[in-house]
Amino acid sequence: MTSHNGRSGNGTGDLDLLRTEIRQTRAELGQTVQALAAKTDVKSRVRLGADRARLRLRDSARQAAATARRPDRRTVAVPALVVAGTVVTVVLVWLTRRGRRG
Repeated sequence: MTSHNGRSGNGTGDLDLLRTEIRQTRAELGQTVQALAAKTDVKSRVRLGADRARLRLRDSARQAAATARRPDRRTVAVPALVVAGTVVTVVLVWLTRRGRRG
């Protein structure tokens, strides 16, 4: 506080320094209030989260499409092995049943 003689309450008498500190404190307080207001704006925060999720999903889809367009040997070999295994199983079942009839 200031007294009637223009001195600050701490006895230093530097009124300009005190005013500068008050301005700085007000600015910091204003920034804090803005940050708190942004945190309470749920609608905007949800929209921002949805936008980020949409971008991540789009990137994942693009990577999956790029991988599907140029498969490596492992991605081709697995389906080929499954088909071959299925054919062998069907042939063995067919031969076993045919042998039982005869």
